[in-house]
Amino acid sequence: MTTHGPVMPIWSCGGCDLPWPCPTRRRELRAEYADAPVSLALYLGACLIQAAEDMSWAPAGALHRRFIGWTRQPPDVQQRCTATVPAEPDRDERQQAG
Repeated sequence: MTTHGPVMPIWSCGGCDLPWPCPTRRRELRAEYADAPVSLALYLGACLIQAAEDMSWAPAGALHRRFIGWTRQPPDVQQRCTATVPAEPDRDERQQAG
């Protein structure tokens, strides 16, 4: 049994006090639901609905990313996604290319 369960109604992690699901719990959930990604999405969707009720002040998009958005990325991409996003070319470079 994990110690990284949600502490409601603030939805922090009981094991590390980070927002739940924390990185540790995400790894555990990926392993638990490795052969059942739809079941994982359904479970987290139910958590998202409860969290939205508990934290009505939180933006819906942020809650979606926190609870469900990470499930579509492979674990190795999830850890380095911010470092691999290319910079958008400035206006002059776009005009020269076109």
